[in-house]
Amino acid sequence: MRALITGGGGFVGGHLGAHLAGKGDDVTSVDGECDVTDLAAVRGVVAASRPDVVYHLAALTHVGDSWTNQSEFTRVNVLGTKNVLDAAYRDAPDACVILVSSSEVYGVVQERDLPLRETFRTAPANPYSSSKLEAERFAKQAYRVNAQRVVIARPFNHVGPGQSTRFVVPGLVSRLLAATQEGRHEVGVGDLSTRRDFSDVRDVVRAYRLLGLHGQSGEIYNVASGHDVAVLDIANQLRDAIAPGVELVVDPALLRPVEIPVTRGSFDKIHETTGWEPEISLSTSLHDVVDDIRRRRAEN
Repeated sequence: MRALITGGGGFVGGHLGAHLAGKGDDVTSVDGECDVTDLAAVRGVVAASRPDVVYHLAALTHVGDSWTNQSEFTRVNVLGTKNVLDAAYRDAPDACVILVSSSEVYGVVQERDLPLRETFRTAPANPYSSSKLEAERFAKQAYRVNAQRVVIARPFNHVGPGQSTRFVVPGLVSRLLAATQEGRHEVGVGDLSTRRDFSDVRDVVRAYRLLGLHGQSGEIYNVASGHDVAVLDIANQLRDAIAPGVELVVDPALLRPVEIPVTRGSFDKIHETTGWEPEISLSTSLHDVVDDIRRRRAEN
């Protein structure tokens, strides 16, 4: 199977490329060398790679940044998606486009709403999720108007080796390791009261490939663990493993203007369609993140 990955140089894109190659797929991976907001550039890559599946990962993804850079999030996440869909329709009309959206489109939910299913209403609570929902609308339009093969994935939080330290788990690991090295007794944290549904990135990319093979056109699929865990519990587990006795202190700079208190997704639909289910435990993911951050710090 010929695969094209946009955003292939990113955290998830790197894991996806390795997984696809390991399955014997012929992989073309592009990142900065192909600006997805440039339709001509995207068409050139699609025409050259002749993909059976396009995995569209290229996007701006940091929620905090979206509050101060809304127009750029719209340009990259919405226009970029439209260009990828248009290029696939014109230059690889039989290809299936896997649009990677986000569970953030569900917005602020209540405990009684959980687990979230794909039919639950959408109510974006930040500019990032608004851009992702708008991208979904273009994907749905491509399916309805052009009968294009499009599958929408809504991943919940995911972690694993290689993730930027700007995100919650690797960021906390990095600060804890630095505190240990520097002899500090306090580490800054964000809002630890939230509960999140975390999956390992290596499970997530398995889901994407299975959706490319078996996902139904025009459908939306959650990619979730089915469990929520308190960020405070993760922080305490990491603190006890890396820097016992260090105090976790809220840093206002790490707080978001709007925080989603709790989220948990159902993976029933993707399981019924593809057989996918999570395999890697959160404890394994955290262990691997710690090892990865230690390695990166040693190299720098």
